[in-house]
Amino acid sequence: MKDYNKKIILEDGTEYLGYSFGADTEAVCEIVFNTSMAGYQEIVTDPSYTYQAVVMSYPLIGNYGITDEDSESRIVSVGALIVRDYNDEPSNFRFTKTLSELLSENGIPGIYGIDTRKLVRSIRDLGSRRVLITGVETGISEGLKIIAETPVKRDAVSQVSSKKRWYARTANPRYSVVAIDCGMKMNIVRMLNRSGCNVTVVPYNTSYEDILSINPDGLFISNGPGDPEDVPEVIEALKKLHGRMPMFGICLGHQLLALSYGAKTYKLKFGHRGGNHPVQDIRTGRIEMTSQNHSYAVDMDSVEGTGLEVSHINLLDRTVEGLEKREDRVFSVQYHPESAPGPQDSTYLFKRFTDYMDEYKKLKDVEGMENA
Repeated sequence: MKDYNKKIILEDGTEYLGYSFGADTEAVCEIVFNTSMAGYQEIVTDPSYTYQAVVMSYPLIGNYGITDEDSESRIVSVGALIVRDYNDEPSNFRFTKTLSELLSENGIPGIYGIDTRKLVRSIRDLGSRRVLITGVETGISEGLKIIAETPVKRDAVSQVSSKKRWYARTANPRYSVVAIDCGMKMNIVRMLNRSGCNVTVVPYNTSYEDILSINPDGLFISNGPGDPEDVPEVIEALKKLHGRMPMFGICLGHQLLALSYGAKTYKLKFGHRGGNHPVQDIRTGRIEMTSQNHSYAVDMDSVEGTGLEVSHINLLDRTVEGLEKREDRVFSVQYHPESAPGPQDSTYLFKRFTDYMDEYKKLKDVEGMENA
């Protein structure tokens, strides 16, 4: 058995020894876990994991490598990756590099060989905490000092949002959509394109005047990392756009829409991450298996009086999973209907968005005729 060369130290003083892969560097992150059985490439390239050390509960990671076209973002901003068994010899005719190579190229440390079952139970029981990924020679007291002296970063969205406007067009488009990029997954853009939408992606801090100047049929607010209250620019823009066009938010976008209507959010004990969360549509009673990735949730009691209605509920912990304001043609979900990978139970929500845009376009046509 070879000697350990890497360890993690949690802020409560516990440590786990293992072996290094990816970049040979230190990092201080928030530790979280993901219960997905596949999709590690999509997870490490999902901007929502910025500054987070992800523990994969499924033990074998790396076995199918990395494939260029399967990434969810050009930016790889996950804080670190923690796994039980790492395979550095992928068996997949499509693979172009190993997971370790991807992490190394982007300066992201990985550690394998630890008891991830014990670590996941610790996160579940005690909650998410800060963690140091470091060399095996680092003592616990030294590691705790490094954690305590490393400030918590609040700039995650600004780090992963687009720096300038870009376009994703489709053949024979029926709709024009502006997407506010707070750290958007590429499969969301693909799903909007498949729904007949030309998409104009704008940075998170784009003003409401600039959004209106594009004259879109609808506004999409994307997923992204961190605390929704860290991006007041988006909240203020949304407040001024209520009722002016259909709006659809996913994950962080759901939380930002809620805040813009006056609801409140709070941090969950350990968040929801994985492709196996049951969610119920309150109106129909239908239960969807959903893919999730978030640390914050909308406070149920704070929704009352905002004009929003709760449309979906998480059956595991009864948290808010969907909101809607029919008269404004606004709705949002906490989970990821585009998945990638994950269950496809919720793709109907993109049809709901296009239905709202059809209504809006007809209304604009009628108003235009009356003003002619």
